[in-house]
Parts: sequence; C-alpha cells; structure tokens
Amino acid sequence: MIDTQRIVIVRRERGVSSSMDVYADNLVAELKSIQPSWDIVEIAPKPWTNKTNQWHSGTGVNKNIERLWRHPYAVSCLEADIFHIIDHSNAHVAYWLKKKKRNVVVTCHDLVQFICPEILNDQSRFPALSLASWKYSVRGMQDADRVIAVSTNTAQDVTKMLPIAQEKVVVVSNGVEKEFYQLPANEVQDTRNNYESLPGTFCLLNVGTNHQRKNITNILKALVLLRDREIPIKLWKVGSEFSTEQQKFIRLHDLESIITFISSPNKVTLRRLYNAADALLAPSLYEGFGLTILEAMACGTPVISANVSSLPEVAGDAAILVDPLDVKAIADAVCILRSDAKLRQSYIEKGLARTKQFSWKISTEQVVQVYKSLLYESAYKH
Repeated sequence: MIDTQRIVIVRRERGVSSSMDVYADNLVAELKSIQPSWDIVEIAPKPWTNKTNQWHSGTGVNKNIERLWRHPYAVSCLEADIFHIIDHSNAHVAYWLKKKKRNVVVTCHDLVQFICPEILNDQSRFPALSLASWKYSVRGMQDADRVIAVSTNTAQDVTKMLPIAQEKVVVVSNGVEKEFYQLPANEVQDTRNNYESLPGTFCLLNVGTNHQRKNITNILKALVLLRDREIPIKLWKVGSEFSTEQQKFIRLHDLESIITFISSPNKVTLRRLYNAADALLAPSLYEGFGLTILEAMACGTPVISANVSSLPEVAGDAAILVDPLDVKAIADAVCILRSDAKLRQSYIEKGLARTKQFSWKISTEQVVQVYKSLLYESAYKH
C-alpha cells in the first residue's frame, strides 16, 4: 500500500529564509534516497521580489496575493497522497487542502511571534497587521493531520498556544549538515589571520539575526565586561547587521575595534569561521531549535548558550548553559573557557559526540514514519 506514494513538499519562497531552505533541501534529498520509489514533488510560491517582473515588484499587495491566494490555490490543485508544508508560516495552505480532504503534515519550527511579538517591529511597516497575518497562517496547523515539531519545547508551545491535541504532534529534531566538520590546523590559522591579526585574542562567534530574542544587547554588554577585565577579545558577528540601537551602544562603549561584522558568508566561509572561533556565543532568549550550536559543535567549537527554551535539549551536557539575562554569567563563561584548556577540550569532545545524534538521515527516517502512519490511518478510514 505504501510502496509507491506521491509526496508534495510545500516550500517557502526560495532564498527568503536560509533555515527553511536548509530544512527543505535536506528533507527532499534524504526522502529521495530513503524512498526511491516515491514521487517527491516540490512547489514554492512565485517570487514577489523579482525586480525584473513588474507583477512581482515586492509590494505588500502582490506578496499577499501570491502567499494567501495564488500559491495555496496552485497547491490545492495538485494530486498527492501527502502534502507536507515545511514551514508553519505557510500553514494557511492547510485551509485549502482540507477542503479537498487531503492528508496534510506541517512542520513547526517555532512560535516566536507569540512569545516575542516585538520582533515584527523592525521587520514590518505595519507590525500589528503582520502579526495578525502570521497568526492566521500558523492556526492553519489546526487543520493538519500531523504537526512535526523540531523540539519538545516547540511541541509544548504548539499544544499550549494554538491549541492542538498532543496526539497530533510528533517531535522530529533537525539534523546538522555534512558540510560542517573540523578543518586542518593550517586552514584554521589562515582564517584567523584573515579576521584577527593579534595572537592570543579569544575570538567569539555569533551567527544569526539581530532580533531581540537573539540577545545581542547582552552579548555586547558582556564584551564591555570582558574588555574591562583586560581580556583580549574579538566578536565575529555573522548574519544580520546590528540594529540602530545596538550600533549606538557599540559607539558609546567604543567597541568598534573588537567587533568584526560578516554579512552573508557562503557555507564554506561559515565552516571556516566556526572552526576558527574559540567559542560560539549564542545565549538566545528563545529558540525553536538552535541549529547553530550543533553546527559549531560539528566543527569542534565549544558552545556557550542559554538555559531556556529548546537550547538545553539540543545542547545536552555538551555546552555551557547560562541565564541569558545575566550579563556577568555570560562573561564568566567566556573567561572559564579561555582559562581552562582541559575544560575547553572536554566541551569540544562532548560537542563532537553530541552532533552524531542529529543527522538529516535520522530526521527524515522519522518523517517517513510520520507519513506512513498517516497513510495507514487514511486507508483505514476509507
């Protein structure tokens, strides 16, 4: 009954969210490997940011027409045994699919806007409208037959905030990509020479956006403490540029010389940065999963993270976990790693072992089991 199936993977617009591209690309690749007889079809919204196309000029009207009408309609016109919406922000597509009694799976990565709605203030001209639209979309998960949550913490958020029955929610962790691994010492030194010329400097890496939940302000405050302790320190900030307020803080405390901003490195450069850093500093206030800590561990880099949301279940005992609101604790963790070489090596070894529990092959095998259980259930109903 399940030897040959047609699975439609409903993607985000390509290039808009790197994390969603990582999730979809690895899921599709592993599905084709694990179930070669299955027909795996991908569909994504048409880009509304294409400057060469007047219709897709990036206006809010065109975006909403594409997201909320044309794309869901196009998906609902397809025939398949299962439709897998790989991002909860597109869960409104489930409204259309359930009208045609399709089998629907949605992956929920986080429900951060419920917890930190202020992140939309810097992302939208009309935050209240954007929040309302987001809530409309994520509530589409209530029409799904299964919800895949990327962590137990996210699963708890789903059942509490939407709400959705626990029996519909399955936890399937993300994997860490094979592109992240330890590099030879000479390549590591070359990278350090490119980004930090002073020997003995302790280089911290932070990867991601500048959203309030990423706790960048407290990272900057910890830098001030470390500098005042005369610790030779450097922060490599990768991803989003600092916010206006963060830039003001940097200027006010003369931090420019100890911060290097790297906008959008490709995977090869990011791998080099992970390897060359002395520690990943990622004390987020909230994460649905926290993939960067696994990427760092896979590259043999110790991790300082937070003791909140999903981060403890992802890191296990392989990272130093601190109260993200305690600036002194963040700075102390850096000092401990810097001063205790034996402890630092133990976290490197624990991190490398920890990442072996997270692979896209393992994750996709679990997703396949979700599909199969839904197919059996659907066959039984009919």
